[in-house]
Amino acid sequence: MFPGQGSQAVGMGCDLAAADPLMRETCAEASEVLGYDLEGLCAAGLVDQLSRTDFTQPALLAVSVGVYRMLRRDGLRYEVAMGHSLGEYSALVATGALGYADALRLVRRRGQEMLRAAEASPGGMVAVIGLDDAAVEALCAELDGVWPANFNSPGQVVVSGRKAALADLAEKAKAAGAKRVIPLAVSGAFHSPLVEPALAPLRAELERTVWTTPEPRFFSACSVAFETGGFVELLQRQLVSPVRFAQAVSALFAAGYDSFLEVGPGSVLGGLVRRSAPQATVARVSDLETLVTLRNDGRYLEAS
Repeated sequence: MFPGQGSQAVGMGCDLAAADPLMRETCAEASEVLGYDLEGLCAAGLVDQLSRTDFTQPALLAVSVGVYRMLRRDGLRYEVAMGHSLGEYSALVATGALGYADALRLVRRRGQEMLRAAEASPGGMVAVIGLDDAAVEALCAELDGVWPANFNSPGQVVVSGRKAALADLAEKAKAAGAKRVIPLAVSGAFHSPLVEPALAPLRAELERTVWTTPEPRFFSACSVAFETGGFVELLQRQLVSPVRFAQAVSALFAAGYDSFLEVGPGSVLGGLVRRSAPQATVARVSDLETLVTLRNDGRYLEAS
């Protein structure tokens, strides 16, 4: 599993880059494509810059791919790759459907266009805790300017929308029994109609990209299905559609996939998996400490 935009960008990958030349090489490749020092940007901890989605997205992709490459070198074995939002691009790289340089180019454009859309139609996102999916969907249907954006786990739904409409939603959600409504630190109302202006420019980039059939398999948290092609349409749809991560985890677990590994910055996805599929085995690699732990685990890496 590969994380998306909710992960922290500042400082990520620095300990791995200091310890392993493969992470440094991966960041250097990204810097060449992007035209700026990505590793230096993350290490400098420039919060104002790294909190912008046009910088956050390439940084998250690069570090996730770097961790993935290290694990593959160490003998990682897996049958399916999936991601949350932006993480689907990392998953497509991990399945060979998309080249790393192309992925960097795509997420840079994706971030730039999402930021432009957010500036043209300002909005935000909130996490509604303690209501089921149907209740949150019903609340969104009652209000103009809010939409379900992420179905993360049972009892946790993220809603995108205009700021005033999100304030109204928060009041109604609390009145309906929500435990908390938490504003998220994001640049805009992602996975909603407010980012539709980004669709056409992103499509132009997607259409000039070379795609191949995924191997191993790729499972989309947008379509909640295995996908073998049609990635231009899928990644367009993904931009303005909800992330159905909880449903994707449940579907994979029901199909017999009971071991999940979070690859890349943060630890959010592992917690979501535990709530969606409590019987699943979950691990993560986000830094040097968790990499060492996984190497000692033995369940995910084949001895070389």
